[in-house]
Amino acid sequence: MAKLPVTRRATHSLPALSTPEVSVLEILTVCTGNICRSPLAAQLLSTRLADLPVRVASAGARARDGMPMTPEAADLAVARGVDPALVASHAARYLTPVHVRTADLVLAMARDHRREVVELDPSRMRQAFTAREFARLAADLSDDDLRAAAATAGEGATPRERFAAALGAVAGRRGITLPPASAEDDDVIDPYGRSAATYERSAVELEPGLVAVERVVRIAFG
Repeated sequence: MAKLPVTRRATHSLPALSTPEVSVLEILTVCTGNICRSPLAAQLLSTRLADLPVRVASAGARARDGMPMTPEAADLAVARGVDPALVASHAARYLTPVHVRTADLVLAMARDHRREVVELDPSRMRQAFTAREFARLAADLSDDDLRAAAATAGEGATPRERFAAALGAVAGRRGITLPPASAEDDDVIDPYGRSAATYERSAVELEPGLVAVERVVRIAFG
């Protein structure tokens, strides 16, 4: 993606893409400009989890506040079932430490974004993944494995606590699960300024990670 001007912004919170009465979990998706990959990821995940009290938001490591999604990304979102009003309401947000600190899961679009997330808050290392990395690691765990991990949070644990325990099991596969053939295979390709086919490829690379996140979330809410 072409580099956008970097402008430091005051710390602010992100608007939720879904607005349940009580947000039990918070998920943040991160890319560069917050106009292609991360808003698409957030909107698709929000749509998938609309029946649960999960807040999904997005931000960009080099974002210019207020920018809309690119038309190509917006079209992809609508074609995949996202409410057009939600797509139209997107306004890019610059990533801040507060966004990282309050997220139960940070889903980065590429390794560089995950690195920047961890630099902002090193304590979130085990809660930050790239989307493709998450899919790869979670695939190593069965539903029973994830339920057992969630249960370690203890009797009477909240869904957030159960999710944190299950997420720990996913993070624990690092160094055990076989790495990708190429490190770049953990990145979702950046389609900005490229062809419609590249946008489609980006969405296809992204979606297994979203499916994996939904699986872990639903098991946590069990």
